Amino acid sequence: MNIGFLSVILHAHLPYVRHPEHDEFFEENWLFEAITECYIPLCNVLERLNEDTIAYRLTLSLSPTLITMLRDELLQIRYQKHLNKQIELAEKEIIRTRNQPQFQKLARLYRRFFLSTRNTYNKYHGDLLTAFKKHHQCGRLELITTAATHGFLPLLNISETAVRNQIEVAVETFKTNMGFSPSGFWLPECGYYPDLEVTLANAGIKYFFTDTHGILDANEKPNNGVHAPLDCGNGVMAFARDPELSRQVWSAEQGYPGNENYREYYSDIGFNPDIDLNYLAPYILDGKNRINTGIKYHRITGEGLEKEWYDAKKAQFKIEQDANDFVQKCQHQIDSLSANMDRIPLIVAPYDAELFGHWWFEGPCWLEAILRRVDEHKNIETISCGDYLKRQTSHQIARPSSSTWGEDGYSSYWINEENDWIYPFLHKAADQMEQLVIDFKGVTVSAIQKRALNQAVRSILLAQASDWPFIMKSGTTVEYARKRITDHLARFNYLHESIRNNTIDARYLSALEFIDKIFPDIDFRNYKPIEL
Repeated sequence: MNIGFLSVILHAHLPYVRHPEHDEFFEENWLFEAITECYIPLCNVLERLNEDTIAYRLTLSLSPTLITMLRDELLQIRYQKHLNKQIELAEKEIIRTRNQPQFQKLARLYRRFFLSTRNTYNKYHGDLLTAFKKHHQCGRLELITTAATHGFLPLLNISETAVRNQIEVAVETFKTNMGFSPSGFWLPECGYYPDLEVTLANAGIKYFFTDTHGILDANEKPNNGVHAPLDCGNGVMAFARDPELSRQVWSAEQGYPGNENYREYYSDIGFNPDIDLNYLAPYILDGKNRINTGIKYHRITGEGLEKEWYDAKKAQFKIEQDANDFVQKCQHQIDSLSANMDRIPLIVAPYDAELFGHWWFEGPCWLEAILRRVDEHKNIETISCGDYLKRQTSHQIARPSSSTWGEDGYSSYWINEENDWIYPFLHKAADQMEQLVIDFKGVTVSAIQKRALNQAVRSILLAQASDWPFIMKSGTTVEYARKRITDHLARFNYLHESIRNNTIDARYLSALEFIDKIFPDIDFRNYKPIEL
């Protein structure tokens, strides 16, 4: 058997959703569900691996919006309230299912799961970033970042200033919260265009990721395909996703998560018509509309079949099988690649972190299982892309092609008939912000003007998030996505006009700062042409 490298990258990102103007808000559940089902299970996996002295290397990309929300005191308090309700509901379910032993067994499982989640959250005093930093400092977890609000850079590229600020604000936010500068960068939606590497280099970034065809369709044929990075010509390295092993995880049809023994995401008791709404009312936001509670009793079972109850032991057995299969496929691919490569093959496997635990309940345990098996395997070594670059210093120089991941691979999910209307407004706001900075160059601004100018930049960055056009295309919570973009643009328009007319309302400005409480150290003067 030949030797090879495996680099697993998890991209953790959620849009900035924080509504202090409401006592509770449905979309804040996106964060709460991810903490319970993804981020804390990942922390627990890292703890177990560390306790067992498993030699692993994993990369985690943390978006600035997620970093901000994880450290937001209001959201921390609301999450604890949310989790306590889940524990209470699980305890009620143990009573309700007393005549259904299989379901009661699962209700007890959920109570243990939620209690364990609360223990971990309290262990880190509600600050999960300290957990990730701990494992980074232990040398096992490489931490990198992405654009400030996950702005889709290929469509913001009409303004170099807009792209640069998405990158620079991200790097500064990461550095402030983590204590060091990131060397790697997850391009939002893997969206790359030629010359983007110049802006990345100026921000101190050493490497980034593209989808498979970004490397395969480079301006020169890659000598090692997607199993070695390309130097974009300025020392910034482009790594590409391995299509075969990635498909084993993210594909709904061919991937592991679709197995019949794994938990069915859509079978939540919140939508069970046999459970009285009054019983569920204290655990859903308005007491009227059914939503996910996090308690699900069925397995996927099979298409067209009546859903059967979830068996955790069978699921665990399948986790072990799928972990073995993944490592075997990894070794088989390394063996087939080695004869035709001038270096050790590198398999890059990037995934959305929220897949592991939220959509695929067993995902964190599967991840733990493959890391343990690779440690035993000896011929495969998990490695971060940063580590790889320290070991392998000679690279082919070529420029990747414009590309994204997602449907069709060329931006179509982020600009189409459902969402193309937003871009003229985004570009206009970016131009107006840039002109404001130009006009205020060398001018002494008052304290309130500075606050308004900084808040205007925040509004633009938040409006640029790629999440909103994605949601419009996918058809989920479309009205909320539309409202988020129009609200942020309206806030910018107000700030722009009031700054121009010197009519800033201090109370309204304070309200905007309270609602959009992100990037506290932002400096509007950085939103300028690079030559200014």
